[in-house]
Amino acid sequence: MCINNASAIIFLAVYVSGINLEVLASEPSEFADRSVWRSSVTAPELNPREAAIAELGKQLFFDPRLSIDNTMSCATCHQPDKGWSDGEATPLDRYGKRIERATPGLLNLQAHTVFMWDGRVDSLVDQVALPITSPREMNMDLDKLVVRLRSVPSYQSAFSGVYPDGVTARNVQHAIAEFEKTLVSGDSDFSDWVAGNEQAMNDQQKLGFELFTDPQKGNCVACHHPPGFTDNGFHNLGLVNVQQDNADLGRYNIRPVAVLKGAFRTPGLKDIELTAPYFHDGSADTLESVMDYYIEGGRHQSGVSPDFKPLDITQQEKQALVAFLKALTSRDAGR
Repeated sequence: MCINNASAIIFLAVYVSGINLEVLASEPSEFADRSVWRSSVTAPELNPREAAIAELGKQLFFDPRLSIDNTMSCATCHQPDKGWSDGEATPLDRYGKRIERATPGLLNLQAHTVFMWDGRVDSLVDQVALPITSPREMNMDLDKLVVRLRSVPSYQSAFSGVYPDGVTARNVQHAIAEFEKTLVSGDSDFSDWVAGNEQAMNDQQKLGFELFTDPQKGNCVACHHPPGFTDNGFHNLGLVNVQQDNADLGRYNIRPVAVLKGAFRTPGLKDIELTAPYFHDGSADTLESVMDYYIEGGRHQSGVSPDFKPLDITQQEKQALVAFLKALTSRDAGR
C-alpha cells in the first residue's frame, strides 16, 4: 500500500495487452486536495432492460446450479456481508484443499481495468467464466450449463425477455457481470468529508488522510490513487520469495518480465474494513497487521518494487492510518 518516493509519484500500470510505465510528476498537494477523491464510481442508472439483466445476473450469482454438483454458487466465496469476499485467508476448493490466493472483494469493479490478482483478463464478462469452469471451484462446463439452465422454465423466460438468443454461455456471463457492476460502495464518513462536511471525519481520521497522501510518510497514493483507490497496476511488496522454485510469481506468469515477479494487482480500498484477511495470500488478519507489515518493510527483499521501504511512522500515526481506512466503510455495507 505504501511506497516511499519524495520527488514524484510513480505508478506502474501493467496490463494484459502490454506494459505501460507511466511516470506522473504530480505534486503531493494534488492528492491532499479532497476534491480529487470524489468518487466517479457510482451505481449505474439502468433502463428497464438493463435492470432486468442485472436482476437475472443476481439470480444466477446466488444459484448453486452453476456448479457441476449444485453445491457452490458465486456467493459461496463472495458474500455480501464480507465486502463480497469470504473472510478466509484463502478459500477452500471443492476438494477441501486451500486455494493459494485470497478471494478478492467485488465492490467498485467499474474502477478496475484488469481482473484477478494477476490481471489475466481485462474484461469482467470474461472473468465470470473463470471460477465457473475452474476444476477446483465450480467445475462446470459452459455448454452443459446452458443445457441445464434451458431446462428451467423461469430462466428460459427471463433470458428470452432480455436476450434475443436466449440462454447462451456468453449471456450468462454478461448477466452476472452486469449484476456485479451494480455492487458499488455507498456513502461513508470519508465521502461525506470530501464532499465538504467538515464534521464527517474526526481529527484522527483526518490525520490518517494526511499520512495516506504524504510522500514522506505513508505515500499510499503511490498505488492507491484517486478516485478509485487503485492504480490498476501490479507491485511486488515482498510477500513472495521469488527465488523459490514453487513461488507464486503473480503477474509474471502472465507477462514474463523481471519487474513483475511476485507482483500482484493493487486492490481498491473502499469498504476494506469488511474484507479481512488482506493481501493476495491473506497473510494479514487485520488492518493493524497490514500497517505492521509495511513498518517492517516486507517479508522478502528479492525482487521487491524499487521504492518499497519500511514505513517510518509512529504507533499513533499507524492508528490514524487505520482509522482513516475505516472511514472508507459504507454506512449501508453488507445490506
